[in-house]
Amino acid sequence: MKKIELLAPAGNIDSLKAAVQAGCDAVYLGGKSFGARAFSKNFSDNELVEAINYAHLYGVKVYVTCNTLVFDEEVPSFLKYVEFLHKNNVDAILIQDLGMLDLVRKTYPNLEIHSSTQMHIHNLDGTKLMESLGVKRVVLARETSFKEIKNIKNNSNVELEVFVHGALCVSYSGRCLMSYFNGGRSGNRGECAGSCRLKYDVIDDGKILNEDKYPLSLKDLNSLERVGELIDIGVSSLKIEGRMKSPAYVYLVVSLYRKAIDSYYNEGKVKIDKQLLHDLKVIFNREYTRGFLFNENNNDIVNAKNSNHQGVLVGNVIKSKNNNVFVKLEDSVEIGDALRLVSKTEDAIILNNFYINKKLVKKANKGDIISFNTHSNIDVNSLVLKTSSKSIIDNINYIIDTKPRKVPLTVTINAHVNDKLTISATDGKNSVKLSSIVLDKSINRPTTQEELEEKINKLNDTIYKINSLKINIDENVFVPLKVFNDLRREVIENLNSKRLYNIEFKKQEYSIDVPNFGIEKNTNILVNNLDNIDINKYKYIYSANKLNNTILKLPGVINNYDNYDINNYYLISEVGALNKLKNVDSDFSLNVVNSYTVAFLHSLGVRKITLSYEMDYEKTKVLINNYILRYKKHPNLEVIISYYPEVMITKFDLNKYYQKNGLVLKGNNSYITKSYDNYMSIYLDKLFVDNNNYFDIGVNNVRINKDI
Repeated sequence: MKKIELLAPAGNIDSLKAAVQAGCDAVYLGGKSFGARAFSKNFSDNELVEAINYAHLYGVKVYVTCNTLVFDEEVPSFLKYVEFLHKNNVDAILIQDLGMLDLVRKTYPNLEIHSSTQMHIHNLDGTKLMESLGVKRVVLARETSFKEIKNIKNNSNVELEVFVHGALCVSYSGRCLMSYFNGGRSGNRGECAGSCRLKYDVIDDGKILNEDKYPLSLKDLNSLERVGELIDIGVSSLKIEGRMKSPAYVYLVVSLYRKAIDSYYNEGKVKIDKQLLHDLKVIFNREYTRGFLFNENNNDIVNAKNSNHQGVLVGNVIKSKNNNVFVKLEDSVEIGDALRLVSKTEDAIILNNFYINKKLVKKANKGDIISFNTHSNIDVNSLVLKTSSKSIIDNINYIIDTKPRKVPLTVTINAHVNDKLTISATDGKNSVKLSSIVLDKSINRPTTQEELEEKINKLNDTIYKINSLKINIDENVFVPLKVFNDLRREVIENLNSKRLYNIEFKKQEYSIDVPNFGIEKNTNILVNNLDNIDINKYKYIYSANKLNNTILKLPGVINNYDNYDINNYYLISEVGALNKLKNVDSDFSLNVVNSYTVAFLHSLGVRKITLSYEMDYEKTKVLINNYILRYKKHPNLEVIISYYPEVMITKFDLNKYYQKNGLVLKGNNSYITKSYDNYMSIYLDKLFVDNNNYFDIGVNNVRINKDI
């Protein structure tokens, strides 16, 4: 049975090395462009090559995120970057953009593609669509339940990757525009500003309901106790979030899950290293939840009190005067620890000096009373949290530097008179057998087995250790030690070369068949009801409410399409529909921003394609011109010109949480919530109107979204 993959984040080369040394099976990382974490340090091209080679030596795969939306003018650079990755033996790339998926799979058929969680795949039909396109792995939406994952696995043949630990976005990935409309930083372009982590009032009929001001800030996902269940149903990869996190965080979280996975395989039960978990909480946590993976309870997923790192409780303030506090400890502290004192106004300090009974000390334990200075007056009974530990970080660095991960070898040495000196080595997958000079009989002192054993074990400057050694040696043979050392080095170099495997590079011409559409000038409308609507003014009328003489707009979250007649006409909101339904238009939420995606959707039978809210007039003009130039056909596009932006859809439902309907969120902007059967939409309470004449540039349809 193939063991499940432990997939670790790497925001920079130090985090990558920490992940590898902690025992991951694969890492995912991003370059300087086209990755969904633009504000992590990320990797230059030279660093990417270094990272791939370093990881491959240890048998660790490397997946590179190319999972942003790509505008037409960026496609040549995107393709050049993908080709660079392919030529440098990246194991797979992650893609969100449907047009880029089609372009890459046709241009580089040997390059493995994983569909990013940004693609919002949460059902069997979305998975089956990816499988039909040759995608090797689907990264499922974090909202996908264990039951649905099991169903997808039982009915598809594609690898499934599931998030098991780390930060949770409150919105379905790929369906969040809050940051974009809140300041122009697009989450679909890797520039998320974390708008969901900001303060908001929750308002019902003018009344503020919430005391805790972070109603959309979720706890961190923690699935440690349940990894065995994911192993049992055949999930291929367990993914840890954290490309913005420190190397210490990455090392600890990977170590935790490595031990949990190995204990399940070896002993049939998951064992959790409590000290590692404690240390991880010190380095970073927002409190923990099982998320929607194992828990459908809305009340367990949010940490509305604070959107930042929680640390661990180490004590309480028992006395405070003149910016000096006395704290009774519930856990140990040391010089260099970072503390946060939770008072009316929080205070954060580095514990450079502290005292017990007026005596300067370097460490204190549970039960001790310590005193130290603060930046402000702190209330008695305030909580004291440890938010970083110098000793934990120093210990991790020491382990990485002095006790690195080693690849076990089985080695055989043959040293016989009148025969060539031979060394064979295997790592279980790759084997090397090399010979040197013909050995002579010893004249003075023969070479001993102990001498060869000592020399072969001199591997400290390599990634290897010898687990099994067999030496076949004649009692009277002489082995020149320089010859032996040279042969040992050559064996190691050959083994390294084999571990630095090459993925065959292949490049083909991209082609696609698309229909031709005539030029039209239609005005369409999306409504909740037909009151006061002159239906004769509109060519197409959409509604989510199953109104007569309208086209049904499908929800943004659908578990299956069994209840939908494939012969009916629909406006679809997610990619699973493309696998099952035949007569469809696509809504803005399919994130269409380039001519390749338009062509791809038309090739699948989509009749009318609505462009993303992130497209403007000039980008739309470029898209149409490129489409016509490349395909010699005219596309059938729609642009929404009047709308309240849907900025997020989320499985977490504020209305259910507060047992209300139509709650309003008030922060820098005002937002309106609307609940559906199994998700909630959040709309910006601001009407956007685009007065550009899109018919002049070849758009066939403009649409008015009349209601929220």
